Amino acid sequence: MLIIGLTGGIGSGKSTVADLFRQRNIPVIDTDEIARELVKPGQPALKEIVKLFGSEIINNQGELNRQLLAQLTFNNNQARKNLEAILHPRIFKCMNDQIQHLTSPYVITVIPLLIETGELNQVNHILLVDCPEEIQIQRVRQRDQRDEQQIKEIINAQATRKERLLAANDIIENQGDIASLDAKIEKFHQKFLNMSQDQP
Repeated sequence: MLIIGLTGGIGSGKSTVADLFRQRNIPVIDTDEIARELVKPGQPALKEIVKLFGSEIINNQGELNRQLLAQLTFNNNQARKNLEAILHPRIFKCMNDQIQHLTSPYVITVIPLLIETGELNQVNHILLVDCPEEIQIQRVRQRDQRDEQQIKEIINAQATRKERLLAANDIIENQGDIASLDAKIEKFHQKFLNMSQDQP
């Protein structure tokens, strides 16, 4: 089965692109959703995170305080690497376990930080959703009600646009309307169906 790694910066439109593939009956595995499952109460990963960051990382409902975790790891490379060492092997194991049960010609795996993690060998083909930074900022402001400075800090902490463009096998320019995006997805859908025929 052909494994497509769908990636892109914050606000680039990965979720919209993933939904358009879903509408074509292509399975989508979202690593952010896997990560959320892995840190639910009682999960081994959550226990390791508590051991690493202390019990204050758990909120009053007994759940992971994501906002605090983000603050603790955002500008602390070592803390972020320690967290990734707990989560990434589990995320990719779950992803690959799910892939084993699929029978479709190809699968879309949404991996927002694919370039940053260096886990490029987890996929056969990298599909990048790309748009100018000002559009990213505009979309995230509308979606998350964050201020522009916060959004720029997140963008600067991620891989640069140039790094993503260099790593990508295919690029979806996502700065138009949904109809033009859907037409692009259809072309990639046909391309991936053809490519999948060469996969073992």
